[in-house]
Amino acid sequence: MSLSPAPTFSPGLEGVIACETQLSFVDGRQGILLLRGYPLESFARAARFEEAAYLFWYGRRPDPTQAAEFAQRWADHRVVDADLLNQIAAAARRGMPAMDALRMGAAAVHLDAAQSQDMILGAQRITAALPTILAAYLRARDGLAPVEPRRDLGHAANFLWMLSGEEPDPAKARALETYWNTVIDHGLNASTFTARVIISTGSDLVSAVTGAIGALKGPLHGGAPGPALDMVFEIGSAENAEPFLRAKLAAGERIMGFGHRVYKVRDPRAEVLGQAARELADAGSDQALYDLAITVEETALRLLAEFKPDRKLYTNVEFYTALLLHAVGFKPDAFAPLFALGRAVGWCAHGMEQAAEGRLIRPKAHFTGTRRDWET
Repeated sequence: MSLSPAPTFSPGLEGVIACETQLSFVDGRQGILLLRGYPLESFARAARFEEAAYLFWYGRRPDPTQAAEFAQRWADHRVVDADLLNQIAAAARRGMPAMDALRMGAAAVHLDAAQSQDMILGAQRITAALPTILAAYLRARDGLAPVEPRRDLGHAANFLWMLSGEEPDPAKARALETYWNTVIDHGLNASTFTARVIISTGSDLVSAVTGAIGALKGPLHGGAPGPALDMVFEIGSAENAEPFLRAKLAAGERIMGFGHRVYKVRDPRAEVLGQAARELADAGSDQALYDLAITVEETALRLLAEFKPDRKLYTNVEFYTALLLHAVGFKPDAFAPLFALGRAVGWCAHGMEQAAEGRLIRPKAHFTGTRRDWET
C-alpha cells in the first residue's frame, strides 16, 4: 500500500506564513523595522519602556495619564516571593548559568485566577518579576543579597537600582530603555513562535514566556553579542584592527557582529544602538572603547566587501548590543537574559494575539521512514 504524498515541504518552515500580526514588520532587503507601525528609529529612542509595553499590549500609545497609571500598576508587581529569590541565589552560588536561572525563575512566577484571565494583568506580573529575578541572580553571583525594588523608579532605572542599591545614572537608564525598545519584537523568530505555539494550546503566559526563554537560550537564535565584544577587546588598538581581521577572513573564520539571516543591508537595530552607544560615550562612559569599536566596524565592513564581494554582510544588532550593555555596566553572561527582559513584552503581546486567534498551531511532518510489517 502506498503512502499519501507529502504536502510541500519547507525545511525549518522557511518562507511559511504561520500567523498574522500587527506587532512588527521586518523588511530585510530595505532595512525596515516597524514596531506597532512605528519606525524603529523614532520609536526606540523616544519612548519610555513603559510606553512601549502599553503600546504593544493595548495597540495604541498611552496619553500621559494612562502612561502614569500603567507604570504604577506595572511597578506593583515587582516584588517576588522570598522563597523564589532564595532558590535563585542558591542557583547562582552553584554556578548555574544566567539563562538557566532566568528560565527557572520565570517558570516559578505564579499567576492567580484574575491574572490568568486578564492577559494584560498576567503580562504585567511576569514582565515585572523577571528583572527582579535577574537582578537577584546577578547580585547573588557576586555574593550580595538582593535589593528591594522601588515603585518610584521607571522599569529600567529600577532594574539598575536593584543591581547596585545606588541611585541609577539617568544616561545609563535611558540607554537600557533604548536597548529594550529596540529588541522588544522582531517578527516570528524562534522564541516568539515558541510562545505562540504554547498559547495556541490554551496554556498561560508563564508557560509561554518560560518556553520562549528556552528557545532564546539556543545560540542559533540568541546570537553572540559577548563574542563580538571579546573580539574588540582582543584587537585592542586601531592599528591592530586590519591585520587581526584580515587574518581571520583569510583563515575562513567568521567575524562576530556582522551578517544577518534576514537583513541584507545594515541592521536598523545596529543603527539605533550605535547612536545610543555614542551618546553614552559622550555622557562619560568609555570613549576609547567606543572609538575602537567604530574603527573595528569600518575595517570589518571594508574587508568583508573585499573577501566576500558576493555576500551582503553588514553590521548586525549583536555588535552594538555588546558595546552598549558593556558601557551600562553588564558582563557578557548577562547579555542574553537582558535581551529576554526586553523581548518578554513582545512575547506576551504575541501571546495575546494568538489567544485572540483561538486556533491551535499544528503543522504537518513529512515522514521519511519506510513502511514495515511487524510480523515479518
